[in-house]
Amino acid sequence: MTGATEQHKLKVVVTGANGQLGREFVLMDTGGSFEIIGLDRKTLDITSLDQCRSVLSRLRPDVVIHCAAYTAVDKAEAEPDEAFRVNAAGSRNVALAAREIGAKLCAVSTDYVFDGSGTVPYKEYDRTNPQTVYGQSKLAGEQAVISLHDRYFIVRTSWVFGAYGPNFVQTMLKLASKRDRLSVVADQVGSPTYTRDLALFILELVQTDYYGIYHASGSGVCSWYEFAKAIMEESGSSTFVEPCTTQEFPRPAPRPLYSVMDHGAIRSNGLTPLPPWREALRHYLSQHKFPQEDHTS
Repeated sequence: MTGATEQHKLKVVVTGANGQLGREFVLMDTGGSFEIIGLDRKTLDITSLDQCRSVLSRLRPDVVIHCAAYTAVDKAEAEPDEAFRVNAAGSRNVALAAREIGAKLCAVSTDYVFDGSGTVPYKEYDRTNPQTVYGQSKLAGEQAVISLHDRYFIVRTSWVFGAYGPNFVQTMLKLASKRDRLSVVADQVGSPTYTRDLALFILELVQTDYYGIYHASGSGVCSWYEFAKAIMEESGSSTFVEPCTTQEFPRPAPRPLYSVMDHGAIRSNGLTPLPPWREALRHYLSQHKFPQEDHTS
């Protein structure tokens, strides 16, 4: 691959190995191209700089993929110190420890670094303006990585779903198995991202030296309502989905109304774009069994 810097089997450490994306890396069959070591909260507390240094200097990976994060968006509003301790200080610790051993760093970030008031897809270099504690803490983590590491990739993603962990697809199918009607927000727009596709993209990216910020989400755009309708259609559910507004479902943390991200860095570096979100949904549903409908209760 053009831009690849290693020919040997890459040794990759993944933080947050029990999370939705982290488990995707750990359980993925990479055909022997990578040695992937997953670290969960028990084996690496990212909020401890000493632990980050000792664990990474012992393992000496070529690449650190930093998936560990505080992701409870609503809870973060009440626990800002904890969100920043994990997302900002934790990223600082991982960045420092990775740089000291000469490992590349890929930090996973979020569309929440933007304010969601846009009308055209956000570019990698657009001004950030997070409106939630979660978004602010993730942006602080990005800034720590940029200032402390010289060989970094920051990958912002959105609307993640996959095999390992609770997500929107799972929630919708669970609700559909119990109800014949669902109301889903129709005025928030974004791009669903399948963890398997995101993990494959990141593994392609970390083999290069095309450092910088990337937007990586499923190709195409939809509202949560359109996503829910597609889930019902693709899974063969007869549950009826009706649109509602964000105002009808108030949450402690405001959700971005517009989360669509432009994939300019992927295009300009000749990397593989993520497949269309509906194709990804189909693949996901074909791999997993979900509860069947029972509207009798």
